[in-house]
Amino acid sequence: MTSPRRTEPLAAGAAAVTVVLWASAFVSIRSAGTAYSPGALALGRLLAGALALGVICLVRREGWPPRPAWRGIAVSGLLWFGFYMVALNWGEQQVDAGTAALVVNVGPILVALLGARLLGDAMPPRLLAGMAVSFAGAVTVGLSMSGGGGSSVLGVVLCLLAAVGYAGGVVAQKPALARASALQVTTFGCLVGAVACLPFAGQLVREAADAPVSATLNMLYLGVFPTALAFTTWAYALARTTASRMGATTYAVPALVTLMSWLALGEVPGPLTLAGGALCLAGVAVSRSRARTARVVAVERRPEQTRESA
Repeated sequence: MTSPRRTEPLAAGAAAVTVVLWASAFVSIRSAGTAYSPGALALGRLLAGALALGVICLVRREGWPPRPAWRGIAVSGLLWFGFYMVALNWGEQQVDAGTAALVVNVGPILVALLGARLLGDAMPPRLLAGMAVSFAGAVTVGLSMSGGGGSSVLGVVLCLLAAVGYAGGVVAQKPALARASALQVTTFGCLVGAVACLPFAGQLVREAADAPVSATLNMLYLGVFPTALAFTTWAYALARTTASRMGATTYAVPALVTLMSWLALGEVPGPLTLAGGALCLAGVAVSRSRARTARVVAVERRPEQTRESA
Protein backbone atom coordinates (compact mmCIF):
# COMPACT_ATOMS: atom_id res chain seq x y z
CA MET A 1 0.00 0.00 0.00
CA THR A 2 1.28 3.47 -0.90
CA SER A 3 1.35 5.81 2.10
CA PRO A 4 -0.64 9.09 1.92
CA ARG A 5 2.60 11.05 2.35
CA ARG A 6 3.97 9.46 -0.81
CA THR A 7 0.68 9.44 -2.74
CA GLU A 8 0.18 13.20 -2.62
CA PRO A 9 3.45 14.11 -4.44
CA LEU A 10 2.79 11.34 -6.99
CA ALA A 11 -0.69 12.70 -7.68
CA ALA A 12 0.69 16.24 -8.01
CA GLY A 13 3.36 14.99 -10.41
CA ALA A 14 0.76 13.15 -12.48
CA ALA A 15 -1.36 16.31 -12.65
CA ALA A 16 1.69 18.30 -13.79
CA VAL A 17 2.41 15.81 -16.59
CA THR A 18 -1.21 16.09 -17.72
CA VAL A 19 -1.20 19.88 -17.79
CA VAL A 20 2.05 20.09 -19.77
CA LEU A 21 0.90 17.56 -22.38
CA TRP A 22 -2.55 19.11 -22.72
CA ALA A 23 -0.92 22.49 -23.27
CA SER A 24 1.22 20.99 -26.03
CA ALA A 25 -1.95 19.65 -27.65
CA PHE A 26 -3.08 23.18 -28.56
CA VAL A 27 0.05 23.66 -30.65
CA SER A 28 -0.37 20.27 -32.37
CA ILE A 29 -4.09 20.80 -33.02
CA ARG A 30 -3.26 24.08 -34.76
CA SER A 31 -0.85 22.26 -37.06
CA ALA A 32 -2.90 19.13 -37.75
CA GLY A 33 -6.13 21.11 -38.11
CA THR A 34 -4.92 22.66 -41.35
CA ALA A 35 -5.10 19.25 -43.08
CA TYR A 36 -7.75 17.36 -41.09
CA SER A 37 -11.39 18.21 -40.46
CA PRO A 38 -12.59 18.28 -36.82
CA GLY A 39 -14.20 14.84 -36.81
CA ALA A 40 -11.39 13.13 -38.72
CA LEU A 41 -8.76 14.65 -36.44
CA ALA A 42 -10.67 13.51 -33.34
CA LEU A 43 -11.07 9.96 -34.70
CA GLY A 44 -7.42 9.67 -35.73
CA ARG A 45 -6.28 10.93 -32.36
CA LEU A 46 -8.58 8.55 -30.48
CA LEU A 47 -7.59 5.53 -32.60
CA ALA A 48 -3.91 6.21 -31.97
CA GLY A 49 -4.60 6.67 -28.25
CA ALA A 50 -6.74 3.53 -27.99
CA LEU A 51 -4.07 1.46 -29.75
CA ALA A 52 -1.31 2.69 -27.42
CA LEU A 53 -3.45 2.15 -24.34
CA GLY A 54 -4.60 -1.26 -25.53
CA VAL A 55 -1.01 -2.46 -25.88
CA ILE A 56 -0.20 -1.27 -22.36
CA CYS A 57 -3.32 -2.97 -20.98
CA LEU A 58 -2.33 -6.27 -22.64
CA VAL A 59 1.20 -6.06 -21.25
CA ARG A 60 -0.10 -5.27 -17.76
CA ARG A 61 -2.98 -7.75 -18.07
CA GLU A 62 -5.47 -5.20 -16.85
CA GLY A 63 -8.55 -7.01 -18.12
CA TRP A 64 -12.07 -5.58 -18.36
CA PRO A 65 -13.30 -2.94 -15.89
CA PRO A 66 -15.85 -4.10 -13.28
CA ARG A 67 -19.49 -3.76 -14.36
CA PRO A 68 -20.29 -0.91 -11.88
CA ALA A 69 -17.58 1.26 -13.50
CA TRP A 70 -19.00 1.04 -17.01
CA ARG A 71 -21.62 3.73 -16.62
CA GLY A 72 -19.04 6.38 -15.74
CA ILE A 73 -16.64 5.10 -18.40
CA ALA A 74 -19.31 5.22 -21.11
CA VAL A 75 -20.52 8.71 -20.19
CA SER A 76 -17.00 10.14 -19.94
CA GLY A 77 -16.05 8.42 -23.20
CA LEU A 78 -18.98 9.95 -25.07
CA LEU A 79 -18.80 13.43 -23.53
CA TRP A 80 -15.07 13.95 -23.06
CA PHE A 81 -13.19 11.71 -25.45
CA GLY A 82 -15.76 11.99 -28.25
CA PHE A 83 -17.95 15.10 -28.12
CA TYR A 84 -15.39 17.40 -26.49
CA MET A 85 -12.63 16.67 -28.98
CA VAL A 86 -14.84 17.16 -32.05
CA ALA A 87 -16.38 20.37 -30.66
CA LEU A 88 -12.99 21.80 -29.65
CA ASN A 89 -11.38 20.98 -33.02
CA TRP A 90 -14.31 22.60 -34.83
CA GLY A 91 -14.42 25.59 -32.52
CA GLU A 92 -10.73 26.34 -32.97
CA GLN A 93 -11.30 26.54 -36.72
CA GLN A 94 -13.96 29.22 -36.18
CA VAL A 95 -12.35 31.46 -33.54
CA ASP A 96 -8.86 32.64 -32.71
CA ALA A 97 -6.79 30.83 -30.11
CA GLY A 98 -7.30 33.47 -27.43
CA THR A 99 -11.09 33.34 -27.65
CA ALA A 100 -11.05 29.54 -27.66
CA ALA A 101 -8.84 29.41 -24.56
CA LEU A 102 -11.07 31.92 -22.79
CA VAL A 103 -14.36 30.12 -23.49
CA VAL A 104 -13.06 26.59 -22.82
CA ASN A 105 -11.76 27.77 -19.44
CA VAL A 106 -15.36 27.97 -18.28
CA GLY A 107 -14.92 24.19 -17.91
CA PRO A 108 -13.17 24.13 -14.50
CA ILE A 109 -15.91 26.33 -13.05
CA LEU A 110 -18.56 23.91 -14.35
CA VAL A 111 -16.54 20.99 -12.93
CA ALA A 112 -16.53 22.64 -9.51
CA LEU A 113 -20.27 23.34 -9.61
CA LEU A 114 -21.19 19.85 -10.85
CA GLY A 115 -18.73 18.24 -8.43
CA ALA A 116 -20.29 20.05 -5.49
CA ARG A 117 -23.81 19.20 -6.65
CA LEU A 118 -23.39 15.59 -7.79
CA LEU A 119 -20.30 14.31 -5.96
CA GLY A 120 -20.49 16.30 -2.73
CA ASP A 121 -17.09 17.93 -3.32
CA ALA A 122 -16.13 20.53 -0.75
CA MET A 123 -15.69 24.12 -1.92
CA PRO A 124 -13.09 25.55 0.51
CA PRO A 125 -12.36 29.29 0.33
CA ARG A 126 -8.82 28.69 -1.00
CA LEU A 127 -10.19 26.68 -3.94
CA LEU A 128 -12.73 29.38 -4.80
CA ALA A 129 -10.13 32.13 -4.45
CA GLY A 130 -7.62 30.25 -6.60
CA MET A 131 -10.21 29.60 -9.32
CA ALA A 132 -11.18 33.28 -9.33
CA VAL A 133 -7.54 34.35 -9.74
CA SER A 134 -6.90 31.75 -12.45
CA PHE A 135 -10.04 32.65 -14.36
CA ALA A 136 -9.01 36.30 -14.30
CA GLY A 137 -5.67 35.19 -15.72
CA ALA A 138 -7.38 33.12 -18.42
CA VAL A 139 -9.53 36.13 -19.37
CA THR A 140 -6.40 38.28 -19.59
CA VAL A 141 -4.60 35.73 -21.77
CA GLY A 142 -7.64 35.29 -23.97
CA LEU A 143 -8.15 39.01 -24.52
CA SER A 144 -4.47 39.63 -25.18
CA MET A 145 -4.28 36.82 -27.76
CA SER A 146 -7.57 37.55 -29.50
CA GLY A 147 -7.31 38.88 -33.02
CA GLY A 148 -9.70 41.47 -34.37
CA GLY A 149 -12.64 39.92 -36.20
CA GLY A 150 -11.36 36.40 -35.58
CA SER A 151 -14.39 35.22 -33.65
CA SER A 152 -17.77 33.92 -34.73
CA VAL A 153 -20.92 33.09 -32.82
CA LEU A 154 -20.71 29.48 -34.00
CA GLY A 155 -17.12 29.17 -32.80
CA VAL A 156 -17.90 30.58 -29.36
CA VAL A 157 -20.89 28.23 -29.00
CA LEU A 158 -18.77 25.23 -30.04
CA CYS A 159 -16.06 26.08 -27.50
CA LEU A 160 -18.71 26.52 -24.82
CA LEU A 161 -20.20 23.13 -25.71
CA ALA A 162 -16.70 21.65 -25.51
CA ALA A 163 -16.36 23.07 -21.99
CA VAL A 164 -19.70 21.52 -21.01
CA GLY A 165 -18.62 18.14 -22.42
CA TYR A 166 -15.32 18.34 -20.55
CA ALA A 167 -17.02 19.14 -17.25
CA GLY A 168 -19.61 16.38 -17.64
CA GLY A 169 -16.92 13.87 -18.56
CA VAL A 170 -14.77 14.67 -15.52
CA VAL A 171 -17.69 14.38 -13.10
CA ALA A 172 -18.80 11.09 -14.69
CA GLN A 173 -15.26 9.70 -14.58
CA LYS A 174 -14.70 10.32 -10.88
CA PRO A 175 -17.05 7.56 -9.53
CA ALA A 176 -15.72 5.06 -12.09
CA LEU A 177 -12.21 5.52 -10.68
CA ALA A 178 -13.43 4.17 -7.34
CA ARG A 179 -14.19 0.84 -9.03
CA ALA A 180 -11.60 0.53 -11.80
CA SER A 181 -7.96 1.48 -12.33
CA ALA A 182 -6.91 4.73 -13.99
CA LEU A 183 -5.57 2.75 -16.95
CA GLN A 184 -8.84 0.83 -17.39
CA VAL A 185 -10.99 3.96 -17.17
CA THR A 186 -8.80 5.81 -19.66
CA THR A 187 -8.43 2.93 -22.13
CA PHE A 188 -12.09 2.05 -22.38
CA GLY A 189 -13.19 5.69 -22.26
CA CYS A 190 -10.91 6.37 -25.22
CA LEU A 191 -12.31 3.32 -27.01
CA VAL A 192 -15.90 4.49 -26.42
CA GLY A 193 -14.97 7.90 -27.84
CA ALA A 194 -13.35 6.31 -30.88
CA VAL A 195 -16.46 4.20 -31.57
CA ALA A 196 -18.64 7.32 -31.26
CA CYS A 197 -16.44 9.06 -33.87
CA LEU A 198 -16.51 6.18 -36.40
CA PRO A 199 -18.93 8.09 -38.69
CA PHE A 200 -15.91 10.27 -39.54
CA ALA A 201 -13.87 7.27 -40.76
CA GLY A 202 -14.44 8.07 -44.43
CA GLN A 203 -13.20 11.63 -43.97
CA LEU A 204 -10.15 10.39 -42.08
CA VAL A 205 -9.16 7.98 -44.88
CA ARG A 206 -9.61 10.59 -47.62
CA GLU A 207 -7.81 13.36 -45.75
CA ALA A 208 -4.94 11.13 -44.61
CA ALA A 209 -4.16 10.37 -48.26
CA ASP A 210 -3.60 14.06 -49.02
CA ALA A 211 -2.34 15.36 -45.67
CA PRO A 212 1.33 16.33 -45.27
CA VAL A 213 3.45 14.07 -43.09
CA SER A 214 3.82 16.77 -40.44
CA ALA A 215 0.04 17.00 -39.93
CA THR A 216 -0.30 13.22 -39.62
CA LEU A 217 2.60 13.06 -37.17
CA ASN A 218 0.94 15.76 -35.08
CA MET A 219 -2.28 13.73 -35.07
CA LEU A 220 -0.40 10.64 -33.90
CA TYR A 221 1.37 12.70 -31.24
CA LEU A 222 -2.01 13.92 -30.01
CA GLY A 223 -3.17 10.33 -29.68
CA VAL A 224 -0.14 8.90 -27.89
CA PHE A 225 0.87 11.71 -25.55
CA PRO A 226 -1.92 14.27 -24.80
CA THR A 227 -4.51 11.45 -24.98
CA ALA A 228 -3.07 8.06 -23.95
CA LEU A 229 -0.48 9.31 -21.47
CA ALA A 230 -2.02 12.57 -20.24
CA PHE A 231 -5.54 11.19 -19.73
CA THR A 232 -4.08 8.27 -17.75
CA THR A 233 -2.05 10.54 -15.47
CA TRP A 234 -5.13 12.72 -15.12
CA ALA A 235 -7.24 9.73 -14.03
CA TYR A 236 -4.52 8.66 -11.59
CA ALA A 237 -4.51 12.11 -9.97
CA LEU A 238 -8.32 12.48 -10.10
CA ALA A 239 -8.72 9.21 -8.19
CA ARG A 240 -6.70 10.76 -5.33
CA THR A 241 -8.31 14.22 -5.07
CA THR A 242 -11.57 16.02 -5.81
CA ALA A 243 -12.88 16.82 -9.28
CA SER A 244 -13.01 20.52 -8.33
CA ARG A 245 -9.34 20.69 -7.38
CA MET A 246 -8.26 18.81 -10.51
CA GLY A 247 -10.35 21.10 -12.66
CA ALA A 248 -8.67 24.14 -11.12
CA THR A 249 -5.26 22.62 -11.98
CA THR A 250 -6.01 22.90 -15.70
CA TYR A 251 -5.96 26.69 -15.41
CA ALA A 252 -2.18 26.35 -15.80
CA VAL A 253 -2.75 25.30 -19.43
CA PRO A 254 -3.13 28.84 -20.92
CA ALA A 255 0.15 29.95 -19.33
CA LEU A 256 1.97 26.91 -20.72
CA VAL A 257 0.37 27.31 -24.16
CA THR A 258 1.72 30.86 -24.24
CA LEU A 259 5.22 29.63 -23.38
CA MET A 260 5.10 26.77 -25.92
CA SER A 261 3.81 29.04 -28.68
CA TRP A 262 6.71 31.36 -27.91
CA LEU A 263 9.29 28.55 -28.11
CA ALA A 264 7.80 26.43 -30.93
CA LEU A 265 6.02 28.98 -33.13
CA GLY A 266 8.00 32.13 -32.41
CA GLU A 267 4.87 33.93 -31.17
CA VAL A 268 6.35 36.40 -28.70
CA PRO A 269 3.83 37.14 -25.92
CA GLY A 270 3.15 40.71 -24.88
CA PRO A 271 3.26 42.03 -21.31
CA LEU A 272 -0.51 41.52 -20.87
CA THR A 273 -0.24 37.88 -21.94
CA LEU A 274 2.64 37.26 -19.55
CA ALA A 275 0.72 38.90 -16.70
CA GLY A 276 -2.31 36.72 -17.44
CA GLY A 277 -0.17 33.60 -17.49
CA ALA A 278 1.34 34.52 -14.14
CA LEU A 279 -2.17 34.95 -12.70
CA CYS A 280 -3.17 31.52 -14.01
CA LEU A 281 -0.22 29.85 -12.29
CA ALA A 282 -0.73 31.82 -9.07
CA GLY A 283 -4.37 30.79 -8.94
CA VAL A 284 -3.49 27.12 -9.40
CA ALA A 285 -0.96 27.35 -6.57
CA VAL A 286 -3.58 28.88 -4.27
CA SER A 287 -6.30 26.38 -5.22
CA ARG A 288 -4.05 23.37 -4.55
CA SER A 289 -2.63 24.70 -1.28
CA ARG A 290 -3.90 23.73 2.14
CA ALA A 291 -4.78 26.05 4.95
CA ARG A 292 -2.05 26.20 7.60
CA THR A 293 -4.53 25.33 10.36
CA ALA A 294 -5.46 22.10 8.58
CA ARG A 295 -1.81 21.08 8.42
CA VAL A 296 -1.31 21.88 12.10
CA VAL A 297 -4.33 19.79 13.09
CA ALA A 298 -3.05 16.88 10.99
CA VAL A 299 0.34 17.07 12.71
CA GLU A 300 -1.23 17.27 16.17
CA ARG A 301 -3.40 14.23 15.56
CA ARG A 302 -0.50 11.91 14.81
CA PRO A 303 0.89 11.82 18.38
CA GLU A 304 -2.63 11.30 19.76
CA GLN A 305 -3.23 8.39 17.42
CA THR A 306 0.14 6.92 18.41
CA ARG A 307 -0.72 7.07 22.14
CA GLU A 308 -4.13 5.50 21.55
CA SER A 309 -2.66 2.63 19.57
CA ALA A 310 -0.05 2.11 22.29
